[in-house]
Amino acid sequence: MITAFLTAVIIAGTPLLFATLGELITEKAGHLNLGVEGMMLIGAVAGFSIGLKSGNPIAAILAAMIAGAASAFIYGFLTITLRANQVVSGLSLTIFGTGLSSYIGSAYVGQKLPENIIDFYKPIGIPLISKIPVLGEVIFNQDVFIYFGYIIAILAGIYLYKTRLGQNLISVGENPAAADASGVNVNLYKYIHVLIGGALCGLGGAYLSVVEVPQWQDNITAGRGWIAIALVIFCKWNPYKALIGAYLFGGLSIIGFRLQQFNISQNLLDMLPYLVTIIVLVISSVKQSKENAPPGGLSVPYFREER
Repeated sequence: MITAFLTAVIIAGTPLLFATLGELITEKAGHLNLGVEGMMLIGAVAGFSIGLKSGNPIAAILAAMIAGAASAFIYGFLTITLRANQVVSGLSLTIFGTGLSSYIGSAYVGQKLPENIIDFYKPIGIPLISKIPVLGEVIFNQDVFIYFGYIIAILAGIYLYKTRLGQNLISVGENPAAADASGVNVNLYKYIHVLIGGALCGLGGAYLSVVEVPQWQDNITAGRGWIAIALVIFCKWNPYKALIGAYLFGGLSIIGFRLQQFNISQNLLDMLPYLVTIIVLVISSVKQSKENAPPGGLSVPYFREER
């Protein structure tokens, strides 16, 4: 019973993990992108449509990444090159992504992906360690997409904290003028990491439409993009903590099914993850510290001429 629930928690938390890591990397570059929901939806519909037409599981995922990165490029061009307001640009991207996914997805409502794609993403147990009671069964008996999420989170942490490029990225987010003065190409770093963030958000959307629910549904993300933005604050801009936060909120999103037997209102249960999100934001804003603080240059346009 507990093993089945925890396995479901990992599955529910995976799209949040990809989206959270994508937004985290974007914010580390000094950009607050509120278009996570839109990028997830664009990635979801792109992955589903290509998977349906090609029957290729890899092509579906690549399409989602490219679509997510392409939508992030629009945001990047507006906020990096044109120095437009980041909040307005991000919100516009969410509205655009929601409308575009609904328009394209209207042709796919009720359609299901080919069996070969569904089979490709069936759980695969890792030899030996997947036999460990509870822990092994929950963590190491999942689909390849989930294993990829583990790897991305770990690599993101290593990149940020153990490599020179990662340190340069942190300096760009904290103080772009100082980074520029030390020879770092600020705009290049911003563009690359905004695109990477978009690709990861697209992957988060694709997990929903290609793996978790291999059948198209309108607004399939159901607000997960907004939760991912809050999770970046919850995990204190730390990729390792993002693993814990994503699976915690993934559990909150499915716990309602377990509590239905207690005759609790379904509407109240559906509110739970969003209610906790608000509580997390309130607590984070009250407990201000240097460790918990966002990047110093977050959402501030960089004008090299003012350096």
